[in-house]
Amino acid sequence: MTVKTLAKLVGYGLIAVVGAIFLAPHSGAESAYPERPITMVVPYPAGGSADILARTLGQKLAERLGQPVVVENKAGAGTAIGARFVAGAAPDGYTLLMGTVSSQAINPAMNKVGYDPVKGFTPVAPLASIPFVLVANPSFAPKNLAELLAQAKERPGELAYASAGPGTSNHLAGELLASAAGVKLLHVPYKGSAPALNDVLAGQVPLMFDLQATAFPNVRSGRLKALAVTGKTRSELLPDVPTVMESGLPDYEVTAWFGVFAPAGLPKPIRDRLNQEISAVVGTPDMQKRLNALGAVPEQDSPEKFAAFARSEADKWAGVLKKAGLAE
Repeated sequence: MTVKTLAKLVGYGLIAVVGAIFLAPHSGAESAYPERPITMVVPYPAGGSADILARTLGQKLAERLGQPVVVENKAGAGTAIGARFVAGAAPDGYTLLMGTVSSQAINPAMNKVGYDPVKGFTPVAPLASIPFVLVANPSFAPKNLAELLAQAKERPGELAYASAGPGTSNHLAGELLASAAGVKLLHVPYKGSAPALNDVLAGQVPLMFDLQATAFPNVRSGRLKALAVTGKTRSELLPDVPTVMESGLPDYEVTAWFGVFAPAGLPKPIRDRLNQEISAVVGTPDMQKRLNALGAVPEQDSPEKFAAFARSEADKWAGVLKKAGLAE
């Protein structure tokens, strides 16, 4: 072997070694993930549905990943504080967001939140959705959605529905219904769902979009009647109540949904690993029990399909809010 040939071989070897040095930390970090505790940010105070789901998911996820999952509540600014914190974090899989329809669609369309709900995040996995039930005081004459809409067309702007406040999901459920059906409804905002529901029960306001978990006991007891469910399928709790889709508005769907997001730029291997593990947790009996207690429907899907869903929700609610005059 000549000296020239030997030099070439040494040179090629050095190139290979240098390449391996630059590539190894990246691929090694992804394959070893996770190597330390993961933080899951909940953009709400402790005790609510998002917090309960995050803590249940975190406990099960920690068992599967072999690292603690620490739930951190960063409430405020209508979910913007927590969501903005995650959007600005390193995309390494160690900071996650329990995202909701509010943090990823409604709040960014209404306010200057300091993050882009689509470009600022990597959608990882869906978790659950909670449909609303369009409920009415028993004294309300219409027996179904078709009769309700007929009355609304006869009396534009007179038929009232209560909500937890401007821009809340049950307010926007009414705005979307009015838009889809071509009617005008009267929105009556309250400072929270509880006082709104109390006035519907008392007959002060005839209608409300209430979450399935709180609507069910009142419908079962006869204190309210259910006219339609806002999910894409009928509720297991109220199987005899048709969906809004079945009632003549095929494009109508409104749910309070929950899913896990990471900062934009999360490496695909970490994203896919998290999706796989979260989907597995959603299928466990403990998680199913917790979801059922909240009146929630378990959701499992690929990261790509979840990303498409989140993007469509952001677009949909931006349009609804703009039409209602509530968009930023």
